[in-house]
Parts: sequence; C-alpha cells; structure tokens
Amino acid sequence: ELPEFERRVLDALREPLEAGEIIISRATAKICFPAQVQLIAAMNPSPNGHYRGRHNRTSPQQILRYLSKLSGPFLDRFDLSIEVPLLPPGLLQMQKNQGENSVTVRQRVLQARQRQLDRGGKINAQLNNKDMEQFCCITAEDAKFLEQILLTLGLSVRAWHRILKVARTIADLAQQDHIQKNHLAEALSYRCMDRLLLQLHKNLI
Repeated sequence: ELPEFERRVLDALREPLEAGEIIISRATAKICFPAQVQLIAAMNPSPNGHYRGRHNRTSPQQILRYLSKLSGPFLDRFDLSIEVPLLPPGLLQMQKNQGENSVTVRQRVLQARQRQLDRGGKINAQLNNKDMEQFCCITAEDAKFLEQILLTLGLSVRAWHRILKVARTIADLAQQDHIQKNHLAEALSYRCMDRLLLQLHKNLI
C-alpha cells in the first residue's frame, strides 16, 4: 500500500520510472543500471478506506493529510489510476459472468501491441517526443479540449504526454489509425487520483 512507505522513498522512484535507468554516482565511479519496470501499486482513498458516501468517517483535511504522502510529481508518472468502487447490491449473487474472457482480451492486446511495433518499432509507452509528433497527432479542436481538462485538473506537460500515449493505445485496441476525442476522454477517465484531489480541494474552499 503506497502511503505506508515514506514519501522520500517513493520520490526516489521518480527518476527510474521516467528514464528507465538508475544511476549511482560515487567518488570513483558512476554506474548506470537498466530499470525498465512496470510499477503496479494499490492504496486506500483515505485512512478508513472511503472518501464519500455513508461509509466515510474521515474529513477532507484528514484525507488530504493521508494522500500528501504521495507527491504530485510521483503520481504524475502513473499512466493509469483507477478507482475500484464498492460492488452494487446483488452483484455477488449473480452467477453468470457477463464480461469478456481472458483469452479474448489477451488476443486483442497482442494485436494492439503488434500494431504498435509495426508502426514505430516500439510500444507506445516507449515513444519519445519526436515519435509522439508523428504517431499521436490530434486535431486542433481535440487539443483544445484536452488542454482545458488539464488546466482544470492542474496537470503538467508530462501528464499531457502520458494521456496522449494512453489514448494512442486505446485507439490501437479499437484498431483505429487516428486518436479520436472519445479515446482522449477514456484516457482522461483513468486519472482517478487527479480528480479525487481536485474534489477534496474544492470541498475545503
């Protein structure tokens, strides 16, 4: 659980997550180690596990104090952050599985991955700024839409690039050649922590 770690420990991960390498400098040597990793983490939205609804017994100030263990630049390096809500009543009693099976999902992911490799020789997560200019183009109208959302949420240029990469991947999963507004909207929906922090700040005003 992320907030159980000290803030300085988590912030030490920022450079490896961004650059994909760890550099250790000493008086006699400087050594670089590869660190291409995929970080998957979990946390509660508040000390008691809830931040809204009748289950919440924590004030916005307490929640912000809890979440402040995670710095903005650290959270900025996550491509996806999603909320797992409470299950609606009666769902556990349902016997029929209405979702896709793993085999179907795996096949679609493999096809999207191959599409990326055929297009640019690398997966979308590894695209640099020059690659993004070529493969992550969006219309002026969609760029304005995305910019307005980023300004509202107070996100950085790094977040802009990450959202575009996620949108490019969503388009690949849909076998679309170009990023559409609905792909951007879905990519933005995977910024749960940004929306949560914005909502908490509004509650304190």
